[in-house]
Parts: sequence; structure tokens; C-alpha cells
Amino acid sequence: MARTLGLPYPVLSDPERRAYRAFGLRRGERGRVWGWRTAGAYLRGLARGTLPRRPHGDTGQLGGDFVIDREGAIVFAFRGETPADRPSVDALLDAVRGAATL
Repeated sequence: MARTLGLPYPVLSDPERRAYRAFGLRRGERGRVWGWRTAGAYLRGLARGTLPRRPHGDTGQLGGDFVIDREGAIVFAFRGETPADRPSVDALLDAVRGAATL
């Protein structure tokens, strides 16, 4: 994935989903995963010229975003309610800046 996306940083894989469970993430209900918010996210992508990729893996798995400080403490946690649910970039950047000063 890191090579495909050209990411300049390491990406960790968790095929057994141990971290997923430890961070309190969960599977979404079918109606929420494939509801109007998800359809809207796909339509916004199409409007920007981004073709959706065929999903692989567990499409019911909901994501989350976490910032962990240098001591290993979670200083920001966001658990998505739908696949398109994400925190704002500003919220993430504020959390990263705060963690960097600790």
C-alpha cells in the first residue's frame, strides 16, 4: 500500500486486527456502512474526477484516527461511525502539534 500510494513514511499492517480491537474500533451496521453518507462521499469523489476503487477486504470495518505522543499515550482518538466519517484536518494537526510539544 505504501508503495502504491507513494508514501514517504512506514506503514504498519495488522492482518489479525489486534490493534483495531485494542483501539476500540468496530464493524459498522450494513445500513450505516452503505448508507447515504457513504454514497455522498463516492459522489463527491466522482465530481472531483476520482473513480472509486473496488473495495477489498472487510467493507464493514470502520476506521479511526489516533495521535500517540512520544511516551506512547493516546492524545487524540476519533472512531468513525461510517466509512466516510473522519476528523477534520485541523483537529488532527492540532493534536499532532500538541503531542510534539509534550
